[in-house]
Amino acid sequence: MNVLLLGSGAREHAIALKIKESSLLTKLFISPGNPGTTLCGINVNIGSDFSSIKDFVLKNNIEMLVVGPEQPLVDGIWDYFHNDSELKDILVVGPSKMGATLEGSKDFAKAFMQKNNIPTARYKTFYKDTLQGGKDFLKTLNPPYVLKADGLAAGKGVVIPETIEEAEKELTQMLECAKFGEASAKVVIEEFLKGIECSVFVLSDGENYKILPVAKDYKRIGEGDTGLNTGGMGAVSPVPFADETFMQKVEQRIVIPTINGLKKDNIEYQGFIFIGLMNVGGEPFVIEYNVRMGDPETESVFPRIKSDILEAFNSFRKKSLDKINFEIDSRYATTVMMVAGGYPENYEKGKEIKGIEKTNDCIVFHAGTKENEGKMLTNGGRVLAVTCYGNTMQEALNKCYENVDKIDWEGKYYRKDIGKDLL
Repeated sequence: MNVLLLGSGAREHAIALKIKESSLLTKLFISPGNPGTTLCGINVNIGSDFSSIKDFVLKNNIEMLVVGPEQPLVDGIWDYFHNDSELKDILVVGPSKMGATLEGSKDFAKAFMQKNNIPTARYKTFYKDTLQGGKDFLKTLNPPYVLKADGLAAGKGVVIPETIEEAEKELTQMLECAKFGEASAKVVIEEFLKGIECSVFVLSDGENYKILPVAKDYKRIGEGDTGLNTGGMGAVSPVPFADETFMQKVEQRIVIPTINGLKKDNIEYQGFIFIGLMNVGGEPFVIEYNVRMGDPETESVFPRIKSDILEAFNSFRKKSLDKINFEIDSRYATTVMMVAGGYPENYEKGKEIKGIEKTNDCIVFHAGTKENEGKMLTNGGRVLAVTCYGNTMQEALNKCYENVDKIDWEGKYYRKDIGKDLL
């Protein structure tokens, strides 16, 4: 079958690589893709306009659309296809617009959790005209405080101030000064959960589900989890503390009530559910939902999937995901993200990357690169993700760092402590 994958990051490179392995694949197109995805299929630049996507899909006999990032889902691409007589038979891997609201609105997600008795932190939602109420609510919580912009803010809309003064100032900036633009017209304030995070990924056909490998990512720029938040500096899978006992609790208390809650509300959902969890003394609490795979977790999770991913996606048509035998590689897969100097603040692009060809026994996923006159150049904050397998986490990480050292460009930076907290 002909498949179109939307997206341009390392996540999409990892998904493209897995699709390329499928026996069901005829042709894979990636829009816009990156220099790494050219090895998996054909890069095309269709743009984000749904009508341009429609034209391309019809001209190229596309039978399946796989949506990498959240924005097209939140904008309603599933509904656009579903409601168009020429497109309705094309399978879209991703939820409906209503389903995507689980990521598109923090307030909606928290209300959904509350309604379905899914364990999460205590919270309240505030607007510009209820700013004082927000400040009063902050006083009922213990520091630190968690403030979340309601809408999409490119993964940057969460602030965790340490003092009440700082929290009040941040809340004012978000609501009155539109710190995150339209995304922070509404702000969710919640109690801080102390624990250790992990990411649980679920694939669902709307009726059945498969739990994919669990991963842990590292968000902050500095070692020891210090400094500014980034899109993610590395990931490991599996996660030692997410053992059978913990995962049984996750499945019973979170995954099943989530799938049932979506069905109960007649929300069409076929695709990935990314559950950001906090392990609080062995008990799982949901921090947030995302409606697509995470990045950089995908670069550790997808290499561990041994089954044919298109076969799994294709089962959505008959709601028969439960019949698919989903095989997972028992080895560890770890990912180290290489970023541009200065990221996540101002960074330079256009630096020549050398040494990718010297790497071995690893997968190098492209995140922010471009090719120019035969040279590979940096073209983003996160530039490359290096993933390795190992029988132990330490073995996989050692291989990652050996390979990261072979790749170079002016100002390159990476964290040297990925996975260290778990060893």
